[in-house]
Amino acid sequence: MAEQIRAPMAGKVISVLVSPGDTVEEDDEIMVLEAMKMETSVYASAGGTIAEIKVKPGDNVDEDDVLMTLE
Repeated sequence: MAEQIRAPMAGKVISVLVSPGDTVEEDDEIMVLEAMKMETSVYASAGGTIAEIKVKPGDNVDEDDVLMTLE
């Protein structure tokens, strides 16, 4: 079952560190957001394969927006 990785806070996507098809382990850093002039890392909530990335660098996201899905 696919697992959604959601934004922990509102901010701007600075970098996406993975690509669809990449395998990640729980707690791997997968993305960096900027909020209130601070960079915040986003980590994989579980191990799996990146199925889809829904954002790109420069996108603004709201808290709880889906950033990517894991299979």
